[in-house]
Amino acid sequence: MAMEAAEIEALIKAAIPDAVVEISDLAGDGDHYAATVISPSFAGKSRVQQHQIVYAALQGRMGGELHALALTTAATQD
Repeated sequence: MAMEAAEIEALIKAAIPDAVVEISDLAGDGDHYAATVISPSFAGKSRVQQHQIVYAALQGRMGGELHALALTTAATQD
């Protein structure tokens, strides 16, 4: 079963309350999304660490309910 963009956003915001989250459905199928997550809590963390935090927020749904997520993370908006 596919995930809704709102559910992805809610999971990320629950784990990273100060995050600004933008979700786009890339293929219109509810399986392929792009997410931009900006959070001051990412400061001093590598891009890999930032992505790990976001994937952990998704609580194991990657590869199951959520097939693909193109992820962009940053500590501040440019």
